[in-house]
Amino acid sequence: MLRRILAVLAGIIVGSLCITGVENIGHYLYPPPAEAGAGDMNALKVYVSEAPFMALFFIILAYALAAVASGFTASKISNNGKYTAAVICGAIFLLMTIYMMASLPTPIWFWILGILVWGLVFAGHKLALKTNKI
Repeated sequence: MLRRILAVLAGIIVGSLCITGVENIGHYLYPPPAEAGAGDMNALKVYVSEAPFMALFFIILAYALAAVASGFTASKISNNGKYTAAVICGAIFLLMTIYMMASLPTPIWFWILGILVWGLVFAGHKLALKTNKI
């Protein structure tokens, strides 16, 4: 039981690191205004509503990488062959994604991809099953 809890925590940490890394690349290429980075929610809303497609698509790419990585990590650490730990990671990230999308004026395509992409935790789980045991 403890191993499964640690697997979920590790999956969330790895997924969060993936999101941070890819989003930082996106912010480097498409920098948000300084006010948005300083925690000004209104400035962030304006930026998201006016952001170019690729600025938002980097966030979807971050979610996709995080989904695979968190599913892989959680499944590998839980080491029981079941996808429960990966699904829990995906569900947690999905809830956080929905909260963020509801808080910001994101376009409909972002909603669709933002929800669907978390299904990639199953790809991470399958990949973990195909690699050698740790």
